[in-house]
Amino acid sequence: MSDNIKKRKESLKGSSDQILRRGPRPGGGRGPQGMMKGESAKDFKKGIGRLLRYMGKYRYTVLVVFVFASFSTVFMILGPKIMGQATTKLFEGIMAKIAGTGEIDFASIRRILLLTLGLYGISALFSYIMGWIMSSVSADLSYRFRKDIAEKMHKIPLRYYDGNSHGDVLSRITNDVDTINQTLSQTLTQMITSVVTVAGVLVMMFSIDWRMTLTALLIIPLSMGTVAFIVKKSQKYFKRQQASLGHVNGHIEEMFSAHIIMQAFNGQEKSLEEFGVFNEELHESAWKSQFLSGLMMPLMMVFGNISYVAVTILGGWLAVRNMITIGDIQAFIQYVRNFTQPLTQIANISNVLQQTVAAAERVFEFLDEEQEIAEKENPVKPDTIRGEVEFKNVRFSYNKKDPVIRDFSAVAGEGKKIAIVGPTGAGKTTMVKLLMRYYDVDSGAILVDGMDIRDFTRKDLRNNFAMVLQDTWLYNSTVRENIRYGRTDATDEEVEKAAGAAHVDHFIHTWPDGYDMIINEETSNISQGQKQLLTIARAILADPRILILDEATSSVDTRTEVLIQKAMDGLMEGRTSFIIAHRLSTIRNADLILVMNEGDIIEQGSHEELMGQNGFYADLYNSQFEHVTI
Repeated sequence: MSDNIKKRKESLKGSSDQILRRGPRPGGGRGPQGMMKGESAKDFKKGIGRLLRYMGKYRYTVLVVFVFASFSTVFMILGPKIMGQATTKLFEGIMAKIAGTGEIDFASIRRILLLTLGLYGISALFSYIMGWIMSSVSADLSYRFRKDIAEKMHKIPLRYYDGNSHGDVLSRITNDVDTINQTLSQTLTQMITSVVTVAGVLVMMFSIDWRMTLTALLIIPLSMGTVAFIVKKSQKYFKRQQASLGHVNGHIEEMFSAHIIMQAFNGQEKSLEEFGVFNEELHESAWKSQFLSGLMMPLMMVFGNISYVAVTILGGWLAVRNMITIGDIQAFIQYVRNFTQPLTQIANISNVLQQTVAAAERVFEFLDEEQEIAEKENPVKPDTIRGEVEFKNVRFSYNKKDPVIRDFSAVAGEGKKIAIVGPTGAGKTTMVKLLMRYYDVDSGAILVDGMDIRDFTRKDLRNNFAMVLQDTWLYNSTVRENIRYGRTDATDEEVEKAAGAAHVDHFIHTWPDGYDMIINEETSNISQGQKQLLTIARAILADPRILILDEATSSVDTRTEVLIQKAMDGLMEGRTSFIIAHRLSTIRNADLILVMNEGDIIEQGSHEELMGQNGFYADLYNSQFEHVTI
């Protein structure tokens, strides 16, 4: 391996450790490596308590499950005791036949066996009902989790998504919720059955002989102490495993969404290196958690066998002295097996439970994220919007130490075309985000028709806007439905009319199935420029009062740009329009051009006025038309 690759791996390793060790972050919670001593146990108790409270809606249903589990277990527990009677009858009959004083009572043995068979049948029926009910509960709980997450996704500020991996969020919705679902549908009923079995078997064991029971119970402190020790050690690795899984998913999602770009820049090796580091983190935490929790089953089996041997020796000694019957010994040995088996299951369940609690914590971390600022209790609801927009001393920063907009003031008159230009990082797109209330200003105000946009509900405010962004967004549906997304009640004729206005109609008719063609990741016969035209058609269909175009023509050729410009001129007629553009030739006919630099307006006016000033705008404009002759 080359020195560069080794250095790269060390760098990635350090970055990965920082991700997992760092303190509270937006949506990420605290990394398990950074937990203080004893915090793992506290988190486990807190996590399982929160999960139980979330399940409070199903407490009566779970109670019914507990009743069915109890009856199922009781009938199962009675089986060995009754079977012991059959063994005693058979033994006594054999001894009587040898002594010549009687015969084997097969009729009594048959009745006992039929009774035992009936008990086991009823136990199986109750067990089936219990499993069916619990499956319904787990499915409904998973539905609630995903529903709450989906609702939360629309309430979390955009700031959260700017600072967190999309793959990690998806992992919480899919992997973590699935882990909880599987535990509840399979493990919870097993836990209830195991607990009831331990209690019931203990009663039956005492009913046979207290000395043998105490001998069997000597193993419990040792086994429970072992389980508690292993759970304490392994919980931090289960939390790290769930966090690492989110990082792996995030990396995969990023690489596949930009697969073409990655190949274009020969980034396969770098991608594999990064994946290798995240995958190694997942592997390390997974094998440690599984190894530690996997120790419980064999250790419990060893403890159970020790108990089994001790009980067998003591039972034989008691039988020789006629203190118990042969059938009691046979039944007791079965009970010992039935007693150690649920203890082993409980130990094994603790393995799954730790992973489930870790998954639940990640889901609850997302649900506990800070939401957007609440809407006004009595929001303004004007009948119509004219479209006058005013920025009054707006200040804004993504982080308090580095302001992006310092003191922005401007007025966009009703129906005017306002262009915002400036170098990269000047704050142009940020102004659009503030206008749409994706973020709220730190100070100052943005007014629409004299009303502060914070006095509107976000839904009412955004109903008056339509946006066309530089990055196209089309979802997995037909071309027609993608255009109709601008106004869901639009007719097919209106959709096609909007497509014609955006000069995309003639393209659509050349595609397979035309307007009914499905757009997805595999659609390769649509260019980036054509996708942009579809989003422009969507904005035309929305028929907004205020239009925002953020580099809307950056992905089309010059000829198509001219066509779009004509369509846009018609669309913007009578509407307030904000145009962000790097290609200054597209905004020469704007009513007002705002020139931004480092968060401030440094020049403003029409194209002719700004060119006459021979300032920053003129230099920026002329630089785009300079030709170097070689």
